[in-house]
Amino acid sequence: MLADSLRQWLDAHADSLDEGPAHAHEVLPRLAQHGLFGLGVPVAEGGQGGSLGDALEAIAGVAGHSLTAGFVFWAQRAFVEYLLQSPNAALRQRWLPGLLQGTQAGATGLSNAMKYLGGIEALQVEATPVGTVGAVGADGLALRGRVPWATNLVPPGRFVVAVAVSRSDGAKPFVAALPGDAAGLQRSADLDLIALRGSHTAALSIEGLQIGPADVIHADANHFLPRVRPAFMGLQLGLCIGLARASLAAASARAGAGRDVLGGPLQQQRHALELATATLHAGLSDGRFLDRPQALFRLRLELNDIVQQSLQLELHASGGRAYHRDQPLGFARRWREAAFIPIVTPSVTQLQGALAGAALATTSS
Repeated sequence: MLADSLRQWLDAHADSLDEGPAHAHEVLPRLAQHGLFGLGVPVAEGGQGGSLGDALEAIAGVAGHSLTAGFVFWAQRAFVEYLLQSPNAALRQRWLPGLLQGTQAGATGLSNAMKYLGGIEALQVEATPVGTVGAVGADGLALRGRVPWATNLVPPGRFVVAVAVSRSDGAKPFVAALPGDAAGLQRSADLDLIALRGSHTAALSIEGLQIGPADVIHADANHFLPRVRPAFMGLQLGLCIGLARASLAAASARAGAGRDVLGGPLQQQRHALELATATLHAGLSDGRFLDRPQALFRLRLELNDIVQQSLQLELHASGGRAYHRDQPLGFARRWREAAFIPIVTPSVTQLQGALAGAALATTSS
């Protein structure tokens, strides 16, 4: 699915993207050059057409070569999806062309919002009425708060970030798009991560940032967030799929003499991955995850397990060579990348808690 030139560039720069920001600025334009951000976007909106599943497979394809590039791709495409599902046509016209062309970065700062949706934590950005300058409803709003983690925050201010916002006056929480160069928005230095360091991941501090109706993705976060959650999580699972495919392929290539015992487990993991991927595609296509989010949660847990098992098999198949820094196997990078999978929001622990709570509620009712 990916062009040879893109695959070659990703392979050549995967370690660099994982270790630092030297080539981070090249990711968006290179992915856009191949039309990847427009997959699943209606032609009428400037996209390539097709389905959300096409975008999922493209993210998986990129992630199989570089999880950092796949993570950036997911953030960009998730923000595009928020615009596609927003009733604010003017906002879509404002941001979508640049996002599809890769000249504008989109950051999905909704990790806190997804935790809020699951009852895990309160929203961390709050809006206070400041007058009649226009905003959600009749009042102008000033925002304050913090986004502790967001990806694709391309400096200096070349990004737009989606944030869920509560209101001090008790009105409905909403979702807004905040321009990176807005007064009152401060980006931190890149977070000191152990991997994925070329993903422009940082924190945001918000103090006195004023917004109007042109910046509102949706006026009711409680309605909007459940509707975009299948795309948010479903596209994110492309990271798991791509990494597991790459690891299993490497394991299969190295499971030679003396390691025939790995044949059965490798086949078992390949089958599990194919089945989980097919289930994800079907759920995104028929919309079942809207009414049955627990099915998506369980699929996320299953794919996390497949990633971890795949890396173990790659380690066993590679043997001692995997432990040598001077071997061009890519294993050490994939090992670090795999450590990210359980903690990306919603994390494995959060999903396990949500499923346990749902099971308890069912038993008690």
